[in-house]
Amino acid sequence: MFVYSIDDPKKTDRLLLLDGAKERLKLFKANLLEEGSFDSVVDECVGVFHTASPVFLAASDPQAELIDPAVKGTLNVLKSCSKFSSIKRFIVTSSIVAIMCSRKPLTPVVILDETWFSDPVTCEESKLWYVLSKTLAEEAAWKFAKENGIDMITMNPGPVIGPLLQSTTTFSVDTILNLINVLNNVLFSRYLNCIIFVDIRDVENAHIQAFETPSASGRYCLVERVTPHSETQDIG
Repeated sequence: MFVYSIDDPKKTDRLLLLDGAKERLKLFKANLLEEGSFDSVVDECVGVFHTASPVFLAASDPQAELIDPAVKGTLNVLKSCSKFSSIKRFIVTSSIVAIMCSRKPLTPVVILDETWFSDPVTCEESKLWYVLSKTLAEEAAWKFAKENGIDMITMNPGPVIGPLLQSTTTFSVDTILNLINVLNNVLFSRYLNCIIFVDIRDVENAHIQAFETPSASGRYCLVERVTPHSETQDIG
């Protein structure tokens, strides 16, 4: 596993306390924007799970804060993977937002599935910078993987809920809190009158299954339930 600073207890303590960490967890320092930074991380691996990407909606400099880390970061990890024949499969944690934000109308009879791709122009016009970063990152990843013969699978979860490793809240939890506090959530209220939930434990298991199942391929939407905004607010 890589972290930006292996000397920062705030980043590492919760990881080192995981069951089996002493025996099986090794931390590496790496930088998503530095090409070659992941060479030593993925060397001798048989599978790589790329889950890192900035997650927030507002940005003063979307290109530097969201898009570059997402796109260049994903490509830098893929470039490192392409150097080692031991790697059999590359799993990317994308997002449901890389699927649902297009010019197609989302009506009750429309089935949104893994064949959909968010439209970058629509994202940019709507200033949905996080959505744009995930969309461009996944597009770039698929292009590189196909050109370099890398067996890649993307997991596209909705907002993730469930037990937290850290004491701070996540983007998904903040989304729910915003609804409970009757704050307008730009992303989901614009495209859906509901919230798509999935439990973190199901997301973890799906990633493992994607790696271990030989027939797995392509993209997978990870959704456990769809809840109307009004019912989400009732959680409070």
